[in-house]
Amino acid sequence: MLDLRERPFTDRGSRLLVMAADDGSLWIARALYETRLSETTVLTGLRLFSGSTELPVRQALPDRIEFDGGAALAFADTETLVLTGEGVRAVWDQGEAAVDGCHTLVGSGSFDGPTVLAGAAERWAAWFARMPAVRADLVERARQAWWTLAVNLIDIRGRESMIPSKYGYVGLWNWDSYFHAIALRHADPVLAREQIRILLDNQRPDGLIPDVVHDHGVLAETTDLPRSDLARLAQHVGGEPIREAVPVTKPPLTAWAVWKVHEAAPDLEFLAEVYEPLVRSQAWWFEHSDPDGDGLAEYLHPYSSGLDDSPIWDNGPRAEPPDLNAYLALQYDRQADIADALGRPEADTWREKAQAHTDLMIARRWDGKRFTTPTAEVRTPLDLMPLFTGRLPAEIADRLVADLTSPSFWGERAVPTVAYDDPLFQPDAMWRGPIWLNVNYLLIDGLIRSGRADVAAELAAKTLAMVRDGGGLYEYWNPETGRKATRATTGFGWSSALFLDLAITASA
Repeated sequence: MLDLRERPFTDRGSRLLVMAADDGSLWIARALYETRLSETTVLTGLRLFSGSTELPVRQALPDRIEFDGGAALAFADTETLVLTGEGVRAVWDQGEAAVDGCHTLVGSGSFDGPTVLAGAAERWAAWFARMPAVRADLVERARQAWWTLAVNLIDIRGRESMIPSKYGYVGLWNWDSYFHAIALRHADPVLAREQIRILLDNQRPDGLIPDVVHDHGVLAETTDLPRSDLARLAQHVGGEPIREAVPVTKPPLTAWAVWKVHEAAPDLEFLAEVYEPLVRSQAWWFEHSDPDGDGLAEYLHPYSSGLDDSPIWDNGPRAEPPDLNAYLALQYDRQADIADALGRPEADTWREKAQAHTDLMIARRWDGKRFTTPTAEVRTPLDLMPLFTGRLPAEIADRLVADLTSPSFWGERAVPTVAYDDPLFQPDAMWRGPIWLNVNYLLIDGLIRSGRADVAAELAAKTLAMVRDGGGLYEYWNPETGRKATRATTGFGWSSALFLDLAITASA
């Protein structure tokens, strides 16, 4: 059931959102890239009456909003909202109308009310019928997650794209799309591949995969950033952080996601299509994102890390946390897997590069206790991400697992994005303490690859319990309360996707 606040009434493919106002009326706005809903309002103050008696909302379901008295609001198509009922009067700030059968509230055209309601019910029944099975205690949140994935699908420049949220993230974001694909692979691998394909179709000739594909183009360098983002970053890192065009992307997880989709639904034609773009993307990091030439790539811009408010950026707009080179090492291994599947001869070369890069990371960034970030002393789970390679010596992997399961990271809820006992820990501040599902998921994946399936299962159980009991599918969670962090976006795509994937695995 929808609450019309965290979970608005909307539909797959539609940008219209029907929400509850504080005074009990409904308002409607349109989701657009980098535009607040307050600036895209379509209609405000909607109330229904029978005579002089107001008909309150009885319940909001995925396919309709039901009012007392038998009236309903539903989507006739992605651009059209209709009211159905008999002897009902609709009043809103901009006008009013009699509803005798069916009235088109937003959009155009005439419709038959029962046909609209039946079509909406049929669409949603078909979508929920495709939801993978999960165990009984996870079903309610899994259905919410499955609904979220559907309503976050919109058309961007002619292609069905899954966005992070209609509340503030109206574009196809780079690593979000990989996480979305991981859930979609279970029920719609064609749509999963499409999310990856859209990004690769917008890859630059130099190999960079853009950060965002949106209605007006792509975000691939700082000259593409909205002014509000530049101002916020300037405040965060102290002074003007960017004085020239700097490339902007997201962490290199493309081949990892491609292979996960392939494992669930093999498609050699897709592997052949994406193989060369993946190789070019991998090369870009070493050719264009290693300014000191030491063989270890750096994030040249906070947005490229996906962790733009993390304290690792407190000393400037460039950083080299351990996660990046762990991802790159694993990418070599996934390129090798794809090369093997395609019968290409270079698989052994990629695996040698994976080991060599892991060895270089150990030689330059392992201090005997932790993997370090040269410009930051703060302790974050990024220090643990070399587990993702699956190639660490046993003694180093054991040390990282011990750190992960210590009170620094392993409280009642895990894993905070800054260690619980670090002076910079802030439980409610974005990337400065809250729990993010993608961090947990990547650690779980790395633990399995590093031979610690037992710890991976514990972390998965903690994560599932937090989301199940935490009230919703948020951008991030306060680790002290297990509830929504104050400024976190609701209806978040990758939280929904990764919760579902973990729930499916736990229920197998």
